[in-house]
Formats: sequence, structure tokens, C-alpha cells
Amino acid sequence: MPPPLLHRRRPELAGSLGFLRLGEAPTPVRRLPGLGRRSELWIKDESGYGDGGWGGNKVRKLEWLLPEAQRRGARTILTVGGLGTNWGLAAASYARELGLGVALGLIDHPVDEHVRAQLERLRASGATLHFLHSRARLILAAPWLFARHAHGLTPPYYLPAGGSSPLGTLGAVEIALELGAQVEAGELPEPAWLVTPVGSGGTAAGLALGLRLAGLRTRVLGVVVNDTLRLDSATLLRLSRRCTAFLRARGADLDDAWPAPDAIRAETAWLGNGYAHPTAAGDRALARASAQAGLTLERTYTAKALAALLDLDAAGRLGGGPVVFLQTHGPR
Repeated sequence: MPPPLLHRRRPELAGSLGFLRLGEAPTPVRRLPGLGRRSELWIKDESGYGDGGWGGNKVRKLEWLLPEAQRRGARTILTVGGLGTNWGLAAASYARELGLGVALGLIDHPVDEHVRAQLERLRASGATLHFLHSRARLILAAPWLFARHAHGLTPPYYLPAGGSSPLGTLGAVEIALELGAQVEAGELPEPAWLVTPVGSGGTAAGLALGLRLAGLRTRVLGVVVNDTLRLDSATLLRLSRRCTAFLRARGADLDDAWPAPDAIRAETAWLGNGYAHPTAAGDRALARASAQAGLTLERTYTAKALAALLDLDAAGRLGGGPVVFLQTHGPR
């Protein structure tokens, strides 16, 4: 398996940052004819990324996070999410292959057929599930969770929701570096925007840094789908800069990589009633994507993000240049 593009571009990081390839890169790009009204729409499709278990962009984060868990000598990963968490399922699937346990603190949100199916997959994954119902109860239970899943004096390796730590954010840096290489190879024009759903912030933050490292002028349009976390433009930009500072601390020369103040634009108008609450606009986008482009979306993240893209494009608010939709859903 080839090394990550980040290590090839910054060889000094190879000795300080572990990496475990879990999928086949680069993921493909292609046109989306018929969907755009004013802009030329493209897709970078992460849905097939992953050697097994659950796919999509969550696997990209685990490529950096799992080696760190092993380096620390952890035997269990402790993380959090909603009842239908794609992130938790990916973590459980890939950690198990390395002999690592996973414990999940879960909070409630609306339940539909997709969420019921996810819960069945989570129960079958081998993860220990803690149904804590609300964010407040999750916070109160945190000391007990750490004690419950410690092995002797070794605590569990804690990962925030979505794996969106500065280290996990490197997964999206790698996606953006791939996109830069694909632009350089002539596979697509340089995009004006790269559109992604925002559930925990790591993907949008990493894309902004990776696009800067790739030398692209592309900006990130983050469609916020989670109302339980603060995910405005300034917060996402701070995470991107924390990731930059993290890489500098590991020895990278990144004087030219500080994301610009306008690198990320967060949009909240397509959130609807909250996290995991479907919207009419999202359902229309899901149906159009399936009928016209053969895309499989889901109602919590990708349908809302595509709805925002299509509405903003129709209103002329994306400027008419090439736009790339990041397909983060990894159905299995």
C-alpha cells in the first residue's frame, strides 16, 4: 500500500505520525451532469473507501487514530455519538481487526429504519454500548466510563464525536491532497467550492488545511447537520488551525499553510429541526441524486448537504464555477 500523500509531501512527519492504510486511494472523481443549474457539479466519492466493515470518510480518520491508540498501549477506544452513529460503527469494525475494544456512549435522536438497522449493526460489532440518552447524562457519566473501560493503569483512548481531534482531522487533509493531485493530473478543473456535511467539524477543518497544502484556492462549504455542537465558521477554522499547530509540533514546516479567514463557510439553513431530523429539501435532493446520478445518500448528513448545494447553486450563490460534492456516506 502506498504511503499517505501527507507523508510524501512532508517526509519529516513519517517518523512522528503513524498511519495504517485501510482503503484504496485515491477515491474517484466524476461529473454530475444534470444536477447543477448554474455550476458545473462534480463528486469526490468516498463511499467505497475501506477494506471492510463500514466505509466512507470516517475510515480516513481511523487510519491516523488507530496507530496512535496502539502507540499509547490502549486496549480500548472510548468514543461517543448518536444512536445511529456511522462513526461508532466504523471505529468498532476496524478497531476489532487490531484487537482493540470499543466502548460507545450513545445519545438519543429520532429513530427511523436506517437508525434501527445501524443499531443492529452496532450490537453485532462487538462494541460495548452505553445508552445515556442525553448529552448532559453523557457528561455526568464520563468519569464512570473512563474507569469502567480502563485496563489496570491504562485508560481507554478517548476520541471525541466523529473522531474530530486534530489527529483525526488529518483524514480529511489526505482527501484534499488527493483532490489536488487529481486537479493537477487534469481529472477535473480546480473547484471554486468543496461541499461537505458537518456533523462534528473534522472533515471541513481538515479539508481547509489540505486544500491549502495542495496549493488550491478552493474554499470549503460546510453544511451543518448537527445542533448539539458549536459548528460555526469560526469554530471550524479554529479546529483547522489546531490541526496545523499539531503538525508543526510534530516537526512539519508549515509556515505557508495557515488557513485563510474565509477558507470555510458554514451554512445552517438546511439543518431543519435538528440532528437526524429529516427535511423535505433533503428528501428531494436524495430522490434527485438517486434518479439522476445513481448516488446513495442518507437523510442525516449527505441529503441535507446536497440539498444546500443545489439550492445555493440555483440561487447563484456559488458563483457559477466548478463545485465538488464530497460523498461521505459509506453504505455497506
